[in-house]
Amino acid sequence: MPNPLYDRLFAPLADRPGAFLHLDGDTSLSGPDFLAMVHRAAAALRSLGVRAGDRVALQVAKTPEALAIYGATAATGAVLLPLNTAYTPSEVEAFVADATPRVLLVDPTCAEALSPVCARHDATLTTLDASGRGRFRELCDAQSSGAVVEAREASDLAALLYTSGTTGRSKGAMLSQGNLLSNATTLAQEWRFGPSDVLLHALPIFHTHGLFVACNVSLASGASMIFQPGFDLDAILLALPQSTVLMGVPTFYTRLLDDDRFDRDLVAHMRLFVSGSAPLLAETHVAFEARTDHRILERYGMTETNMNTSNPYDGERRAGTVGRPLPGVEVVVTDPATGAPLPVGETGMVEVRGPNVFSGYWGMPEKTREELRDSGFFITGDLGRFDDDGYLALVGRQKDLIITGGFNVYPKEVELLLDEQPGVLESAVIGVPHPDFGEAVFAVLVAKPGHTIDRDAIDAALRERLARYKQPKGIEIVDALPRNTMGKVQKNLLRDRFGDRFV
Repeated sequence: MPNPLYDRLFAPLADRPGAFLHLDGDTSLSGPDFLAMVHRAAAALRSLGVRAGDRVALQVAKTPEALAIYGATAATGAVLLPLNTAYTPSEVEAFVADATPRVLLVDPTCAEALSPVCARHDATLTTLDASGRGRFRELCDAQSSGAVVEAREASDLAALLYTSGTTGRSKGAMLSQGNLLSNATTLAQEWRFGPSDVLLHALPIFHTHGLFVACNVSLASGASMIFQPGFDLDAILLALPQSTVLMGVPTFYTRLLDDDRFDRDLVAHMRLFVSGSAPLLAETHVAFEARTDHRILERYGMTETNMNTSNPYDGERRAGTVGRPLPGVEVVVTDPATGAPLPVGETGMVEVRGPNVFSGYWGMPEKTREELRDSGFFITGDLGRFDDDGYLALVGRQKDLIITGGFNVYPKEVELLLDEQPGVLESAVIGVPHPDFGEAVFAVLVAKPGHTIDRDAIDAALRERLARYKQPKGIEIVDALPRNTMGKVQKNLLRDRFGDRFV
């Protein structure tokens, strides 16, 4: 029975006896070994009542077992819902309440806090820790490694990824098997991936970049991966001589450049460095090329679309641009007010159409209609412009979305919590340039008359309520927020004023 995602990405592992995942030390998992892990995980999910179309949510550390759950959801026809490991229990509950997953996998240390969440929303709780052990692993070990694969269509839902706007609740982007496969195939071709490649994988796998770009491209091309738990500078430097490709966020490259051990000789054999998820500063491009003789390849994508554009593998990689549209993907720049296409060189709304574009937002038909045109073009919310050679440059967000270290933060969520704090009259949260994270969350506060604001107390309060990447990296107290004649806070003036805090 056909199952496009499983058939294309996972079934071929049966014929790859060599290492698929290189792990700590000299250990590795072959293709057949990892595929057996996928089949046991699929059987374990079925034993928990998971059927085709059910959501499977996981907030667990990056391990081979966690990656196998992705393959297991493909095999069972379930829908993968990966959650950032930094989310607090209250944040996780919002996603569970919205997506109503059949199963929630969490680290054992979080089980006590999340058990009531699962009880309230009729989800089965099970555990998987950072070493790949836990109740779910025990359940997997009791299963057969034989394959039972559900028939699916390319249009069937494969993943539900939550993305944030600047206002309102988070939106669940519905990605089909066809969406994921089209992008994986295109990127493998455009970036010249093959069975001889070894991808140094230090990205998280709860995010489009680490899971649906890095892993899918490797699976589609027959490449192997050095599968690291996260970015550790010493581990990266040690693994580079055994690698051919590194995919990262700007933070990876700035931290490498800060270490004298990272030099031309260390990366002489490397084939490709890719950066995304946040803007890469032009000065980083220049410094990286001067140090290594490699030009970083920057590309552009988002949760709703996977990848849209890329600088070329063969040809000029232009700093400050995200390259040209990928084959089969249409990208236009339009007038935000009218939707009419704009001439080359003019800045407007970036819109995207292609087989990579999602089908809509989970349970939000009105929001889907607002952002996904009848013509199939998705209104990204990004502002950009094309140059005469067809390279796209992004100039900012139409809204005030902050992208820090590749993760989305919408200011309203942080502002609502700041406004609750003692002594705070009002707040404005902005993104300001940061050499490591692309943008940093920065808070501007106004004190109530006769009150003082305790920065340390605010920091402590936010640590309890927000994932770390959402917490402000700086706080400034001002007498008043700048407003226009309509009373709207002029965040552009705040960005101008405080934009040099970290650069």
